[in-house]
Amino acid sequence: MTRLSQLTSRNLLIAVHDLLVSVVALFAAFYIRFEGASSFWERVPLLLQLLPYFIAFSFVVFYFSNLLTTKWRFISLPDALNIVRVATVLTLALLVLDYIIVAPNVRGTFFFGKLTIILYWFLEIFALSTLRFAYRYFRYTRVRHHARSEDAAPALLIGRTADAEVVLRGIESGAVKRIWPIGILSPSMADRGQLIRGVPVLGGIDDIEDVATDFARRGKPIARALMMPTAFEPDCHPETFLMRARRLRLIISRLPSLESGDAPRLAPVAVEDLLLRPSEKIDYGRLEALVRGKAVVVTGGGGSIGAEICQRVVAFGAARLLILENSEPALYAITEVLAAAPEAKVAVEGRIADIRDRDRVFALIGEFKPDLVFHAAALKHVPILERDWSEGVKTNIFGSINVADAAVASGAEAMVMISTDKAIEPVSMLGLTKRFAEMYCQALDRQLAERPIGRPPMRLISVRFGNVLASNGSVVPKFKAQIEAGGPVTVTHPDMVRYFMTIREACDLVITAASHALAPERPGVSVYVLNMGQPVRIVELAERMIRLSGLQPGYDIEIVFTGIRPGERLNEILFASEEPPVEIGVAGIMAAKPNEPPMQTLKGWIAALDQAIARNDPVTIKAVLKDAVPEFGSSAA
Repeated sequence: MTRLSQLTSRNLLIAVHDLLVSVVALFAAFYIRFEGASSFWERVPLLLQLLPYFIAFSFVVFYFSNLLTTKWRFISLPDALNIVRVATVLTLALLVLDYIIVAPNVRGTFFFGKLTIILYWFLEIFALSTLRFAYRYFRYTRVRHHARSEDAAPALLIGRTADAEVVLRGIESGAVKRIWPIGILSPSMADRGQLIRGVPVLGGIDDIEDVATDFARRGKPIARALMMPTAFEPDCHPETFLMRARRLRLIISRLPSLESGDAPRLAPVAVEDLLLRPSEKIDYGRLEALVRGKAVVVTGGGGSIGAEICQRVVAFGAARLLILENSEPALYAITEVLAAAPEAKVAVEGRIADIRDRDRVFALIGEFKPDLVFHAAALKHVPILERDWSEGVKTNIFGSINVADAAVASGAEAMVMISTDKAIEPVSMLGLTKRFAEMYCQALDRQLAERPIGRPPMRLISVRFGNVLASNGSVVPKFKAQIEAGGPVTVTHPDMVRYFMTIREACDLVITAASHALAPERPGVSVYVLNMGQPVRIVELAERMIRLSGLQPGYDIEIVFTGIRPGERLNEILFASEEPPVEIGVAGIMAAKPNEPPMQTLKGWIAALDQAIARNDPVTIKAVLKDAVPEFGSSAA
């Protein structure tokens, strides 16, 4: 509730209006009740005596009910109910005044009377509502006039009427511009024949050609189609609709923010919208509580995952951010993005660094003294690492060891290593090196937990997840480029299956996992696995992207199978046979309990790897890693 000292001149003007119309309603109730009778004029002197007290009490009621601070432009049903509540309170006050104070102590009989009080209730509601709703209607008609006259494109809204109603409110308020809705296509039979804020439901989603043809015949061609969240449900066959709409030469947009509480905004349709599963619900308050005011380091901050983590920790209120990146263009790009963000007040520092350079990593992290370290830097392309084993070991193993040790030395609260589902019973060098790095973080986490120190021990955790849609090196940009070139689209195998997540969801869940690891009651797990829903066949993803482009798979664009590459397997798995999953009570995240070799054993393997790399001895490298991760190349392949 707004303090009295914070009331603006606009609020005070509203107060004058409300008090004035309340007084008019009171006198009008008396006049109507006692019109033509001398008793009306007999009551006026006492009414004038009571009026100052009534006005003061009315102001208090208006203030505490927030009637003075409600914006008239957006008055709605809850505001109308609030007016009824205010009128009821004032009416009850008059009833108490008449029956308990005036009647027995002043006049000896009733002054207002029941009929006068009932009349006042109706008149007060009318008086408080009239100008408000008149102003609301005036603004509504003006915005609609501007929306229709300022080059607004005739558009169809695609989805259920509940979504359409939010969009229409956005158009009326001016949040969505240059759109003029002329009809709704809904997948629900219950919506057919309905009228939503003056816009008719013209049919189902499959009626797009008939509706477009009808409007074109009447000289009112449709220019745009707005796909709402319910239009992307699998039953609505969104790819088919997209293909048909593009053949009609419609501009297709989506409204991605209906559920987030933000103002509706238009965005292009992306392949992420065609995921077969809903995203997990994220507790953003929990993430803000973890990050706000903290100093954060992100390694590999210019990559797809690292850049998104940078943007999220800035959005959640980090005080300082240090980005370590080996690519100069990538570092420049992410620092420019963060500088242009609304949260640019965060102190962002970008430094060129290779995580293989132990002294450089220790110097930068030690000087920065972070609270949280997110380690996203890695070599991740499976076929490339199958060729260059030693490079994967240098970056994914020794680089991760450098970051983990530097984080511990700097006194950080937690280090989070971005791992992969390929670390589970690995068949590739990517999975193998990531699993080794996980084991090192696990052993170091346990070692710190056993130290008798005054403050809570630092946490080192790993978070596994699968492929990220539209990330660097993923199949999505590759398929897009192949489709734009006219095909063919190359898929390794018709039965190849992968788990997919959006970058935003994956990064939010990574930060959520860190918040769980730092709970006051130290959890007994240090490897987290994100819930990635149902796996997606790569060939189906390719077909959907072709349809998203308005083309027909196998007719306009061919799909060619090239064979499984080294280090790949048909199906990824979420948990190894020797690591039971653990429920942690956080939506979208589970934990794994893999085997934990002792630190002394790990150091022996690390020394052997270091010597083998110095000799460029891939046979020894493989033997050491096979000894460390016996399930490497298992029947899971």
